[in-house]
Amino acid sequence: MKYTEANLGRIFILRLEHGDRIPDVIEGFAIDKQIESAIVHFLGGADTGSKVVVGPEEGAAATPRPMVTELLGTSEAVGVGTLFLNEQNKHKLHLHAAFGRERETITGCTREGVQVWHIGEVVIFELCNTTAKRKVDLETGFELLETE
Repeated sequence: MKYTEANLGRIFILRLEHGDRIPDVIEGFAIDKQIESAIVHFLGGADTGSKVVVGPEEGAAATPRPMVTELLGTSEAVGVGTLFLNEQNKHKLHLHAAFGRERETITGCTREGVQVWHIGEVVIFELCNTTAKRKVDLETGFELLETE
């Protein structure tokens, strides 16, 4: 385990609009408000056609290919994630969410694009005074969190 410390900074409360796309809208807000590190909570609805990463394909490949699935109906959603700069100082949201419709639930990463369905509430807790950053791991190709 590796770690670094941080201090709590500003707290932002966002009401997303119907059709807003996660991660784009959250990363764009972070750029506008100069948020470099944060904890992100999401609650609301996801529209039909939203795409989530639901795991890597099985196998021993050095860089596993992601499995992507599409939501087949409007779904309830709840998620939590982190936002950090990568090596190019680009804002990168890593948010996992669970999407439920009737008795079916899909859980995955929102990086492929989740469209908000009418209700999208986000709370962003800014983290200050931290060295944490996303860096590409040469073995897996993933942008992993590094604490230096």
